[in-house]
Amino acid sequence: MSNSLYDISVGSYIQTLSGMITVLNKGAEFAKDNNLNADDFVAMQLHDDMLPFLFQVSSVRLHSVDALTGLENGVFNAPKSTTPRNYQALIALMQDSLAELKLMSADQVNAYQGKPVTFKMGSYELPFIAENFILSFSLPNLNFHATTAYNILRAQGVPLGKVDFLGPMRIAV
Repeated sequence: MSNSLYDISVGSYIQTLSGMITVLNKGAEFAKDNNLNADDFVAMQLHDDMLPFLFQVSSVRLHSVDALTGLENGVFNAPKSTTPRNYQALIALMQDSLAELKLMSADQVNAYQGKPVTFKMGSYELPFIAENFILSFSLPNLNFHATTAYNILRAQGVPLGKVDFLGPMRIAV
């Protein structure tokens, strides 16, 4: 069985965003149970030279829903800035993103197969075809930012495990 562009993109995005929603909800529950303000997590970083939790979670949307918009438009731009959000707004961003992904049809996404897409950041450009953009740029970035967000919460003591992060796996039934 071969995997379609829809399978490798939307299928993977749905799994990761579902896991992120679980992770974020556990972070909110941990904050509530420990009399913490979950909004304090938003500005936290793993290291001074890394971008904060806000950027990491926002980038999960960027490298999923917005990556598909990039396929449609033929251009994927680096983010210019991240809108300040509170913790609950980040949960809503993930929920809204997941809902958007679930509305995308296989026919719609598979129509992008073989289509050129260019990553642009200022004057820097990387040319891809759709499949390679997803496999070598979008998915690795998605997983990096989701993992970093997970690690920021884990470093704050949120009791998270791998199963929380993985989301619903596509097992044989």
